[in-house]
Amino acid sequence: MSNLEHLLCPLDNSPLTRHERTLICANGHAFDMAKTGYINLLPVQNKHSKDPGDSKAMVQSRRAFLAQGHYDPIVTAIIESMPDALKQRTDLNLLDAGCGEGHYLRQLVALLGVNHQVDATGLDISKWAVAEASKRAKEIDWIVGSNAHLPIESGRFDWVMCAFGFPVFEEFARVLDTSGWLLLVESGPDHLLELRKILYPAVKPFKETYANGIEGFDLQHKSRCTFRFHLPDQDSIGQLLSMTPHIHKAPYSGRQAAQALEQLELTADISLRWYQKQGNE
Repeated sequence: MSNLEHLLCPLDNSPLTRHERTLICANGHAFDMAKTGYINLLPVQNKHSKDPGDSKAMVQSRRAFLAQGHYDPIVTAIIESMPDALKQRTDLNLLDAGCGEGHYLRQLVALLGVNHQVDATGLDISKWAVAEASKRAKEIDWIVGSNAHLPIESGRFDWVMCAFGFPVFEEFARVLDTSGWLLLVESGPDHLLELRKILYPAVKPFKETYANGIEGFDLQHKSRCTFRFHLPDQDSIGQLLSMTPHIHKAPYSGRQAAQALEQLELTADISLRWYQKQGNE
């Protein structure tokens, strides 16, 4: 069962103590657990919109698409690329920062749990995503919160994963222990290239993120995971489009062309980069 331990009050950064289904800090700020077990630690003043993050419709599209297994090779690639220092541990404290509806974290916990004791936390700014995640894995701590102000004690984790999210490296470094690892999972140059050629008049050249490094971290290993997958109908094409940034960025004509397709063969191209927190010696 989820314990919701080691959390901080988002209003004053003081430790939160659990009293039945409520988390309370020393200054009296209280946060009630939802019926499905998650906790909302995103105060109104930290929201940049009324309903931040993925909408309910986007979350439903992502859940339906990922449930078909199209992206499952990514989870296999993550486990295979893990540093030996993590593989050799008997226990793993893992934060999925920007967990969405929890698909990747649930699979990682299930697979890693064969050889490790996994203490996992999933955090996302979308209440719809976290609510969906909390229905499916009660052993994971699920939190509505922001990567910009993680409501978590310093040094809590030995592994932070940010998959297709919005990393805040200063906060990641803070919540990692002295020998902690950061995994960035991002799109590679050929990711969904076939779809992008349909959506846009011209495909922009690929530009690697953080090419000059990340302050506070050392890049230790990088790899690419590439595979092909087939979308057999308009529904699955629409689900994929709805869960990507292209649904907002692509011109109307491109979106219409994509959604008119009966089927689509696609390339997945995923970049995996493992960083270690500096000062770990």
